[in-house]
Amino acid sequence: MLMTGSGPIDAERAFTRVTRSRRRAALLRRLRREHGGQLPVSDEDALRTAGAPTRQQVREIPLGAIRSTLEPNRASLFDCSFRPGASARARWQRLWLAEQRGTTLPPISVVAVGDSYAIRDGHHRVSVARARGALTIDALVDRAMPAVAR
Repeated sequence: MLMTGSGPIDAERAFTRVTRSRRRAALLRRLRREHGGQLPVSDEDALRTAGAPTRQQVREIPLGAIRSTLEPNRASLFDCSFRPGASARARWQRLWLAEQRGTTLPPISVVAVGDSYAIRDGHHRVSVARARGALTIDALVDRAMPAVAR
């Protein structure tokens, strides 16, 4: 994408590009008579072992490994590829501008689910990172630890 040098204009163009991509993907799913497309929702309680303590650590994870969300209200804002809907415009553009300016954003929060991740916090950051072509993102990874035997 050709940058104009004006941050707000570039952010608007980037948002328009990814929302157009979301609409195109939805149209293709409809033509192929496929279901889904919305970001899947995982149940956080089901992901944890009963009563087990958790251990968190910050590390770099691949963006492609984030496959679901723990927040049902965020599932409608993004599709399964984290392309935003129209209602995410203002926050998405603010984060895009911050990243363009080189601002260090806080790590997202995820829960490990096998070899993939369910996102707890940072949906917009993931969407912006994907739109900007990033392959990885810093994340606070929450893993359920086995219960300690006494």
